[in-house]
Amino acid sequence: MATAYVPFPTLRDDRFFLIMAIIMALTNIAGFSLQLAMGRSTFAAPWTVHAHAVIFFGWTFFYVVQSALVAGGSVALHRRLGWIGAGWAAAVVLVGVATTVMMVRRGTTPFFFQPVFFLFMNCLTALFFGALVTVAIWLRRRSDWHRRLLLCAMAMLTGPAFGRLLPMPLMIPWAAWGVFLAIMLFPLAGMIADQRRRGLVHPAWWWGTGTMLAVQMAMGALAFSGPGLALYDVITRDTPGAARPPLEFPPFPGR
Repeated sequence: MATAYVPFPTLRDDRFFLIMAIIMALTNIAGFSLQLAMGRSTFAAPWTVHAHAVIFFGWTFFYVVQSALVAGGSVALHRRLGWIGAGWAAAVVLVGVATTVMMVRRGTTPFFFQPVFFLFMNCLTALFFGALVTVAIWLRRRSDWHRRLLLCAMAMLTGPAFGRLLPMPLMIPWAAWGVFLAIMLFPLAGMIADQRRRGLVHPAWWWGTGTMLAVQMAMGALAFSGPGLALYDVITRDTPGAARPPLEFPPFPGR
């Protein structure tokens, strides 16, 4: 039967997932550090932005610590701390959506995304990050699924960092797809590792990357639809964001 569970060959790959966690954490640090070093970010930003940064990097650090605990054999402690991660992931979703709405209402969305697309891009990313984490927690007793789905969820959170590392102005109007291809490098590395070590790709990668692709395609489909534009109008009504045409790229900084 197609739905029958086929045991996946069990090989220790703790070190691989720890290395991937560290690489993704360094990607996030590099992206936001570059933003600060180039003067495109400031500590004078609204408090919601600071809250978002603390929660976002807190989750990133927690993900690395959890991966290190497993690699070090401290599985029992990893499991005890898991429910802290569940709450933290929920906070990532809520603050991510709230910060995006705040930016749209203030009319401060990046100039390489149409405002309405930015709204749906960030909100859908946050929501489906949460969905992947939820499924991973539900499958926590099947560690082969658990860790692969979590890696896909974490890869989605590297999108903002790649948006600061890639030459986004030169990628208009395909900037979002450029970021998508970049974040897909992480689950692709997992697929290659499985193929080399086991001779097959774990089905969790297909579910994870399929979710990521579906979210990417849904961004434009929803943002540029009638209901999507209507929702944007409701969110920005009577705010500075209402002056920004939802389907036009904002002017370059300084213009």
